[in-house]
Amino acid sequence: MLTAIIIEDYPEALELLKRDLERDHSDIQVIDTAQSVVEGAKVLRKTEPDILFLDIMLGDGTGFDILEIFPDINSKIIFVTASDEFAIKAFKFAAIDYVLKPYSKEDLSVAIERAKQQIRPDQERINILKETLIAPEKKPNKISLHTLDKIIIVNLDDIIRCESDSNNTMFHLKDKRKIFVTKTLKYFSDMLKSYGYLRVHQSHLVNLQYISAFIKTDGGYLMLNNGENVPVSVRKKAEVIEILDQMHR
Repeated sequence: MLTAIIIEDYPEALELLKRDLERDHSDIQVIDTAQSVVEGAKVLRKTEPDILFLDIMLGDGTGFDILEIFPDINSKIIFVTASDEFAIKAFKFAAIDYVLKPYSKEDLSVAIERAKQQIRPDQERINILKETLIAPEKKPNKISLHTLDKIIIVNLDDIIRCESDSNNTMFHLKDKRKIFVTKTLKYFSDMLKSYGYLRVHQSHLVNLQYISAFIKTDGGYLMLNNGENVPVSVRKKAEVIEILDQMHR
């Protein structure tokens, strides 16, 4: 039997989650609940659960305040957040799992299974999540990349380009490292398009700051300042030319 504590400031949401756990997850026992940072701290001082369901926005602070009070907590953490495009993007940048309110039975089950299999996110990934949530309009400094066997944190500006590899993505970094990530290029294109990255081809996403020239011959391709060439699709040519013109005005 696994123990759980729920920290959620909305009473109806708290009761719904508690009821869903009792009904559908008989191997999890909810041993306590709290509706604020202060209450949550009191509860966690008494008992450290196996799983902590932690709402991001609490009436007297945030879930991050809880984690700052208990930096060495060993509980598996399932973050709970309202459906918000900025929140979703923040969790993706930090490579941290979450469950969206309102959630389905399947969403909750998947989140619990993932939580059982992983260790608590390290402080650097928590910081990426926190910073991206607090200032969603600001370009994040770092991104967490989920490889087959670990999570690697890299500076966003060190990514030269991303290349599709079937349903996976290869990241090419400034220091010549290559990182293979088990998510599609579209996943990262949607994440990064607001931060100076352009999908120039079905298989290529490029950091605009590394482009040195657009060559119109041979079907059209980009020269990058690390010496590599990247093809540009016919459909993307006009957009690439327009963006590069704007950059050099």
